Order: sequence, then C-alpha cells, then structure tokens
Amino acid sequence: MTGEERRTRIVSILKERMEPVSGTALSKELQVTRQVIVQDIALIRAKGYDIQSTYKGYLLDQPPRCTRVFKVIHEDEDVERELKLYVDMSGVVQDVFVYHKRYGIVRAQMDIRSRRDIALYLEDMRTGKSAPLKNLTSGYHYHTIVAESEEVLDAIQEKLKEEGFLAQLKDYEPVDFWHK
Repeated sequence: MTGEERRTRIVSILKERMEPVSGTALSKELQVTRQVIVQDIALIRAKGYDIQSTYKGYLLDQPPRCTRVFKVIHEDEDVERELKLYVDMSGVVQDVFVYHKRYGIVRAQMDIRSRRDIALYLEDMRTGKSAPLKNLTSGYHYHTIVAESEEVLDAIQEKLKEEGFLAQLKDYEPVDFWHK
C-alpha cells in the first residue's frame, strides 16, 4: 500500500466511524508505526480535512473543504493584488510552488488567510528574508487554494482570468501535481 492509498484509507476509516479512532488502532489496522500515522494525519489535514485530535483518538469533524491548483503569472508588483484577490473572495492560499524543468516541483507552505497574513508575507519579502519562488520560472507559479465550495473556487478562477493572472499549462507540466 502506498502512502497515498494509506491516507485515503485513514480518511475512509474516520468517515465510517463516528467516534474517535486511536492512532494505535489505525497503526495496527494499516500495519505501520504510530509515527507514520501522525505524519499521515498532518498530510491529510494539509489537504483540507478537519481532523480533531482528542484524548480518545482522531475524529473527522466536518467534510473536507474544496481545493484547486491555479497556475498564474505576474510581476513582483502584483503579488499583493493577487494574494488579496484570493483572501477577499474567502480563499486560503495553502502553498506556492513552481514546476521547474530541471528541478521538478519546488513548494513552500504559505497558509495565507487574511490581509494581515499578506502584510506579514510582504514584509518578509521587503526585508530580504524571502524571495518569491516565481522568480525561478520567469513569473510562472502555482497556488493551492482552499475554499468552502467549488462555487467560490470558480469565482476565484474567473477573477484571476479577468485580472490577467491565469496562465495555461505547458505540455511538459504534470496535470496531477500531488502525485508526480
């Protein structure tokens, strides 16, 4: 069983059982260590599943939020405008990544949920603590956006297109960024 298959199975187990499931029970059922389960839970949470840790075990609290990857391009001076577009439409910028022909996928977590988060991120850029990944690929980059519904993601996609940020995939780019 691959890691992705195991994580899918964990979600299924948590959906089937309405009560908390201990990490020990999951590790026995899936024949992996407890530490692997802890890491898998973190990865599942990163995909938008709301898994609560209780003293009795893990509990899937609500259905997953919707996610979509957008390929965008813009200049440095448009970073703030792009990020505000997402959060003002109630999206969460989960990460940023680039697909480099030579190096593959280079990813950084962002977790930008508000204009305050944007201001902190931009301050890091201004003070030289960080540099945008998009600079590795002539401005092209991707964001994984989390939202409450597909309708919100559709509206974000339409606004990205209107603003001229949305970019087309190239032939060499993988379609499924999570499994390549």
